[in-house]
Amino acid sequence: MYIADRITVESGKMGGRPCVRGLRITVKDVLEILASGMTKEEILADYPALEPEDFPAVLRYAAGEFNHRIVAAE
Repeated sequence: MYIADRITVESGKMGGRPCVRGLRITVKDVLEILASGMTKEEILADYPALEPEDFPAVLRYAAGEFNHRIVAAE
């Protein structure tokens, strides 16, 4: 299933988690690698299946997931 630009979800792949272009690389994987401090160039060298255009797609998808209102219980 096409979810967002370059982000797909397949029920039988990676437990149905959002992946990059149907690869076995999840959005969470890319976010964690970026958060570890690796540069995009280093990531592309380690994960040659990724493309430079995948990074903004991952960030757009993640930003959209956090666009939900949180209501604090009183």
